[in-house]
Amino acid sequence: MERLLLQVIGRVVRHGSLTITFASGRRATYGDGSGSPLAIRFTSDAWQRQVALDPELKFGEAYMDGGVVIEQGDIAEVLALLMAQVGLQVPSVTAKALMKLRFRFRRLAQFNPPGKAKDNVAHHYDLDGRLYSLFLDADRQYSCAYFERPGQSLDDAQLAKKRHIAAKLLFDRHDLTALDIGCGWGGMGLYLGENAGARVTGVTLSEEQLGVAKCRAEEKGLSDRVEFRLQDYRDTPGPFDRIVSVGMFEHVGIGHYEEYFARVADLLKDDGVALIHSIGRSEGPGITNPWIAKYIFPGGYIPALSEVLPAIERAGLFVTDVEILRLHYAETLKAWRERFLAHREEVERLYDERFVRMFEFYLASSEMAFRHQGMMVFQVQLAKREGVVPLTRSYIAENEAVLKKAENRNRPGLRLAGE
Repeated sequence: MERLLLQVIGRVVRHGSLTITFASGRRATYGDGSGSPLAIRFTSDAWQRQVALDPELKFGEAYMDGGVVIEQGDIAEVLALLMAQVGLQVPSVTAKALMKLRFRFRRLAQFNPPGKAKDNVAHHYDLDGRLYSLFLDADRQYSCAYFERPGQSLDDAQLAKKRHIAAKLLFDRHDLTALDIGCGWGGMGLYLGENAGARVTGVTLSEEQLGVAKCRAEEKGLSDRVEFRLQDYRDTPGPFDRIVSVGMFEHVGIGHYEEYFARVADLLKDDGVALIHSIGRSEGPGITNPWIAKYIFPGGYIPALSEVLPAIERAGLFVTDVEILRLHYAETLKAWRERFLAHREEVERLYDERFVRMFEFYLASSEMAFRHQGMMVFQVQLAKREGVVPLTRSYIAENEAVLKKAENRNRPGLRLAGE
């Protein structure tokens, strides 16, 4: 099996410098020698065999469980080297067969009726709240930030993201009603209630997030304007003037897209505006990475726009604006990873060393997918009538300027409950 792994790595690694020490003690160096030299070591024949046959799943597991040890560099650098290879080939016949099988059964893996959807959300979002406070910004925005300039801090970029979304939602008068689908720890909903004058209903399936969001609304004196519920969006009564969903659509599953947008259409008033912010893939339909599906986001799927737009059209909604954010999420994930690693001892006390390696692999592999493998973020603005949104995009910058003034008046930045 060592010979198979030699062939696999030799086909993939053409650039850079990667030295591998096999379980037998044999060493081999791959690439053209460019860049910083990196080195890894396999600790057993069994891990070599598993990685050779199913690298998409087993390389991450090997790193988690000590089957692969980084001897020079770190896991982010190793993943950057592997994922940046031009014309990256599927390593083996077995790996190709597994990819085809996973694609064929992807709808089954993404079947997310309400009960299963709640369990999937709990798997990731109901982790100890102290974990997220260690690496997210002060508002706990767990989605792509919006970097307006190089070197902008994570907290400022996350505030800019909320402002950018609110500007697109056109809060042109006070007391418009807004639904936040997948409200997380409440940051977006609280922003809209405080700075855009909206009356917000936020729904989540995470009990951990709900508790924090409600406490934050009370502490900021916004409970009369912003209500958070433990509720599936499919069970939420409407209608609403505005609908926003940030970082939730990735959990819907491809088999539920028509149901999702039909529900958005039902919940949106005739003169309403909706904004969906989601990770997307630039290279067409695919599959969820099996390691991510098993350990991080069960039931999740990152869609191509070609899979999303037909469902929007069938729901009778108009696409009034599309914006693609390219490397913004790579920079967000880099900031999260650096903060996470700065607190790795604290995370290990909360969980264990295996969890630390799992989460580090998740953040690093996700960052490199955005840097090197065509992942992006899209913001799709929707309406039920053509004339609801202005003819040009100049209103976005104008609304952002108004919102900045509101932010200065309200001085946001209250820390989370319990911190």
